Amino acid sequence: MSFTAEVKDELSRVEPKRGCCRKAELAALVRIEGTLHISGPDRYRLEVATETAPVARIVIKLLHAVYGLKTELTVRRSVLHKTNNYLITVPTQPNLSAALRELKVLGPDGLSGGVDGSLVKRDCCAVAYLRGAFLGGGFVADPHGDFHFELTSEGEHLAEDLVMLMGRFGIEARLTRRRGLFAVYLKGAEPIVTFLALAGAHQALLRTEDVRIVKSMRNDVNRLVNAEIANQAKTAEAALGQIEAIKALAATPGLESLPPALRELAALRLENPEVSLRELGALAEPALSKSAVYHRVRRIEELAEKARSEP
Repeated sequence: MSFTAEVKDELSRVEPKRGCCRKAELAALVRIEGTLHISGPDRYRLEVATETAPVARIVIKLLHAVYGLKTELTVRRSVLHKTNNYLITVPTQPNLSAALRELKVLGPDGLSGGVDGSLVKRDCCAVAYLRGAFLGGGFVADPHGDFHFELTSEGEHLAEDLVMLMGRFGIEARLTRRRGLFAVYLKGAEPIVTFLALAGAHQALLRTEDVRIVKSMRNDVNRLVNAEIANQAKTAEAALGQIEAIKALAATPGLESLPPALRELAALRLENPEVSLRELGALAEPALSKSAVYHRVRRIEELAEKARSEP
């Protein structure tokens, strides 16, 4: 089972607290996954298609519980994808027209475009609407890969309203168009975790957080290792330059010409080519600070440069 399917299964088990929340969730499911057929004045047939069994279950449950509508379920098997497709048909019946108007699928001038404000007036109803939108057209990537989340919609107005609805809860979503559909998407773990918590997918939230913590620790370790490797490379390169300077002085005029302090440090560096300046200072008798070692090294390099420039 994909991570998206796991999240949808969990969200399908969340019980809306109020009747208005059930209507909001159902309205989003119908708007995202539904197709409305019109055969005459106030003669409608609604079809809701989904590939997820828990989503089909919650659609049927809400249609029955909220409006007492009769439904027909057809299960079709995709030979190509080897998955089931669930088609819920709500045939023409006396109370279907009123239900579609109450769900704001139908408005005074025909089909509605965006999210009607009356459906999401309460925060709990807004959360229910977002949950229904995810159940209908949501996708969330497995957290072990890249963090990615999106809701798809055929209508731009609806997609824009979903962006605004997420912003109401501090979730910054973006909108793009892809293959004729509008995608409301989230990037990064933080907004995805916030959405999962808001919608009620707590098991998925915990799994995502666990993966995020492991990823963060791994990234921290990698940064430390990379920094250590870079420091070691820098130390080795600097030590190589110092050894070349000492060898230049040894050739002419000879290390015996150096002051005792510089001669001692030159000998230590030749004996310990891999250590840092701090470690080199600790080997001296008496021990030297890193600053003292640095100044002596700089003096050796200056003398070597001068010796190289002399004819």
